[in-house]
Amino acid sequence: MTPLPHSLDRTITIRAPREIVFAYFTDDARWSAWWGSGSTIDARPGGAVLIRYPNGVEVRGDVLVLDPPSRIVFTYGYASGAPIAPGESRVTIVLEDAGRGRTRLSLRHEFADAAARDLHVQGWRYQLSVFSNLVSNDRHASAAAAADAWFAIWADPDAESRARMLAAVAAPDVTFADKFSALAGHDDLLPHIAASQQFMPGVRLTRTGHARQCQGTVLTDWIATGADGREIGRGTNVFTLDGEGRIESVTGFWT
Repeated sequence: MTPLPHSLDRTITIRAPREIVFAYFTDDARWSAWWGSGSTIDARPGGAVLIRYPNGVEVRGDVLVLDPPSRIVFTYGYASGAPIAPGESRVTIVLEDAGRGRTRLSLRHEFADAAARDLHVQGWRYQLSVFSNLVSNDRHASAAAAADAWFAIWADPDAESRARMLAAVAAPDVTFADKFSALAGHDDLLPHIAASQQFMPGVRLTRTGHARQCQGTVLTDWIATGADGREIGRGTNVFTLDGEGRIESVTGFWT
């Protein structure tokens, strides 16, 4: 393909594997969840692309290249003909493995005209941000379960069970910080949990309300109760999740 003379480039990292990210380019339901109701894509070379923005503006194009889960290329132009007609610009999206289940998305949108390019800079800044969060919502739909598992580890009296649960839910180099903790890794965390049970027997943290997730960061409120079941404190945890859904950091705030 002959390059067009003017282009804009943007790169973002999404906390989800390439296969999940690429599915949004091959499935009508996901494609329309990103762009707007009624948007469709015929995911094959020569297939039609339709983007129907919420304000009713329509973009049309054709798929030029489809290489799952690495690359898609399609033409892009407005049904109205302005500021660019169908077929007059080209979008290339490349996905690369960024480690820990993350995906690096690189976009290039090529134009014949620099003024038309400049009109799309903020649009892509916004659309890729929305896209990243949409994919994160998909990948991290079980964020509440990960938070609940974290709290359960601290209340489990069995050392072997705690170790298994931690291995299942948290990255090996997970970090944890609160007013009692500044820890990194399972080898640091597990004896600290054992000590907390020794010096604060029966204390349990339980999530209250919904887990709020955005771009792989999760907020959960919690209540702490003593061995007699009475409340002894409240707070909020901030979790970050990697692209595989594992906890990679936790910061706890007591209120």
